[in-house]
Amino acid sequence: MRPAFARRLAVSTLLIAVPCASAASAAEQYWGQWRGPQANGVAPHADPPTAWSETQNVRWKAPLPGGGHATPIVWGDNVYVQVAIKTDKLADSAAELPGPEAGKGDAQPARQPRARGGRRGNRGNSQPTHLYDFAVLAIDRKTGKTLWQKTVREELPHEAGHNDASQASNSPLTDGERLYAYFGSRGLYCMNLATGDVLWEKDFGDMHTRNNFGEGSSPVLAGDTLVVNWDHEGESFIVALDKKTGTERWRQARDEVTSWNTPLVVDAPSGPQVVVTGTTRVRGYAVATGKVVWECAGLGVNCIPSPVVLDDLVFAMAGFRDDNCMAIRYRSAAGDITGSPAIAWSRQEGIPYVPSPLLYDGTLYLLQKNKGVLSVVDARTGQDRYERQRLEKISGVYASPVAAAGRVYVLGRNGATYVLAHGPEFKVLAVNELDGDFDASPAIADGELYLRSHDNLYCIAAN
Repeated sequence: MRPAFARRLAVSTLLIAVPCASAASAAEQYWGQWRGPQANGVAPHADPPTAWSETQNVRWKAPLPGGGHATPIVWGDNVYVQVAIKTDKLADSAAELPGPEAGKGDAQPARQPRARGGRRGNRGNSQPTHLYDFAVLAIDRKTGKTLWQKTVREELPHEAGHNDASQASNSPLTDGERLYAYFGSRGLYCMNLATGDVLWEKDFGDMHTRNNFGEGSSPVLAGDTLVVNWDHEGESFIVALDKKTGTERWRQARDEVTSWNTPLVVDAPSGPQVVVTGTTRVRGYAVATGKVVWECAGLGVNCIPSPVVLDDLVFAMAGFRDDNCMAIRYRSAAGDITGSPAIAWSRQEGIPYVPSPLLYDGTLYLLQKNKGVLSVVDARTGQDRYERQRLEKISGVYASPVAAAGRVYVLGRNGATYVLAHGPEFKVLAVNELDGDFDASPAIADGELYLRSHDNLYCIAAN
């Protein structure tokens, strides 16, 4: 087993070898992956503002050249963002247009008024007919200026996606030396962090998602191993790659339909595991070999929230129809643990559908479905600290909540953000509003909060 595997990597997830700084300090300081340095939504050393508006505490507001719901990541002096830029290039012929909707055009349908819960009536866009540039941007944290923009692929998307989805919903990550930009069906790219030059790339084929809803799972790093989960309506699998070369280390078939959750790397006595939720099973795989160490009955269709970990407990959940959250004692688990004492507790109330949970100082913050309705749970016991507290000014939530400096930030699709005091009682510190629509999850680093709307990236910081 490699030495890097023997360490606890930033409380179960990632970030490795960083020049001029220890891996631990750099990983904890920045936001280098989906859900932050600890993969739970917390920035442990950051202190962003509590209050802001379009005219207060906005250091810069940078227009983005394309769409995407991918969370920005932060490392060193830069922010990195993935976008899908619709070009003016039409496919050469109707024969190139995939799917039964070919030829119907890709003009965005008129947005329907958003209901209180944030849902719209139209589930799918019309099939794209224009090529898209799938690109990565490096943006200066101080000024908002784009330092470089690299197109990694130009392609006609084979699926339209849900009306609320995007063609760039998978989030990138970094180990401090390389940038891993993942566009799902458009490929995985290992890039030079400073220049954006592509060092290697990997194409896994075309993903065919449930109801053409689109893609969203992001890759994770465990030491020098990069793990990608590929659940869809075809042959699903999970694959591990050498992060330096892209060489495949192992691949395991998965008896699963489409899921959108991002895997979680956890430490175990026998070595690191990667935990993936699914409709059929929640599974823990050995990072070194890909072998299934433990598994239990799954969570129903549309597994979107990513799991989180606290000590010996992994929390796996899904909230589409068969709402369920399970606390799993993974460190001692082996084989099929369905219905066994390895399930420490479970609950079926107030479970999120799209947003992933926030795990902060032993406390789980759960948004009910896609609504501004918050329940706060003691993670070790499953007992409510407070439940179903309505955040009145939020109209729907897709972004996952984040936390720093004793505060919890809940961003609504309508640009309203509640800032709450972390603790056993519900206390609103501020409600802040910005223009535009927001579906990407926030990122936090140092004194800055990064919020991505459909059209702009905001740096919220004390001026």
